[in-house]
Amino acid sequence: MTLLKAAIIGGGNIADTNHIPALKQLSEQVEIVAICGRDTGKARALADKHGIANAFDNTTEMYRQCAPDLVVICTPNNLHYPQAMEAMDHNCHVFCEKPPAISAQNARDMASRAAQKGLTLAYNFQLRQTSEWALLTRCQTDGLLGETYHIKAQFLRRRGIPGWGYFTDKTMQGGGALMDLGVHVLDLALCALGYPMPDHVLGNTYDFIGKAGGKGLLGNWNPQKFDVEDAAMAYLSFPNKASIMLSASFALNTQADKDRNLEIFGSKGGVKLFPFTLHTEVAGELADIQFPYLEEADIQLKNTAAFLDACQGKPSNVCTAEQGAILQEIVERIYSASS
Repeated sequence: MTLLKAAIIGGGNIADTNHIPALKQLSEQVEIVAICGRDTGKARALADKHGIANAFDNTTEMYRQCAPDLVVICTPNNLHYPQAMEAMDHNCHVFCEKPPAISAQNARDMASRAAQKGLTLAYNFQLRQTSEWALLTRCQTDGLLGETYHIKAQFLRRRGIPGWGYFTDKTMQGGGALMDLGVHVLDLALCALGYPMPDHVLGNTYDFIGKAGGKGLLGNWNPQKFDVEDAAMAYLSFPNKASIMLSASFALNTQADKDRNLEIFGSKGGVKLFPFTLHTEVAGELADIQFPYLEEADIQLKNTAAFLDACQGKPSNVCTAEQGAILQEIVERIYSASS
């Protein structure tokens, strides 16, 4: 098998701790040939740390010298679109961090370019690779849930406004808690319904805590420079009457420091995803069935492997370009409904 050549764009923590280690574990399929970052010194240091030959501070030289087959984009949200489009113009497959972009039109254009060029464009929604998600899909396939008609999806932090990076900068990120956290559980909820487009979207966003400042559990933030939402709530209704209730927060006056979960309601059974519990009937009696022996998966490794499978035309459950475009349109509609 010919090794695929991979380049990393963005030399921050997500590249260092997630993408590079996963790619290196898949060394029989892919070789990392370059890292490109804004700061050559930092890019060179990260490349040296991981034994990667080349480091650049501009993509033009990276493409000219290294001619990668695929690119992994680990940069702020506003750079996803131009960097993905440039990569596809160089005939590279693209594995992009979430969210797809900062606008629905950008995400749609990215999907169109991938289709035109016959390239794989995929997004890094790793929760698809959990053992709990795999079990849910088996329960659906086996008919244990019947018809899924409502999903409650939430990713909440009590005081989890990041005190670093660009997470509170709307120009760079396009939004706050919805863009950073909510998209993870929204992706799963849409997957559970077959990734439909809603016909009705209601939503509200809030910034009370972010604007006021206070105790931070992920570092302190500057409330004067906080211009995204600290919480977003939405209700999505679909043509077949299925529905999703979505909640996401960086900061919310709630009990748990972190609450990430899905509850799936079907005509025959229901599921709470983390920890996995099946709510059903057995022998005519109500039953809650738990699965204590589920293995903890390396979800980044599995998602990277799924992306490589997609690049080679193999079956894959990685988030596709078309799904990313649908998700981004829904996110935009939530923001529009809240304005």
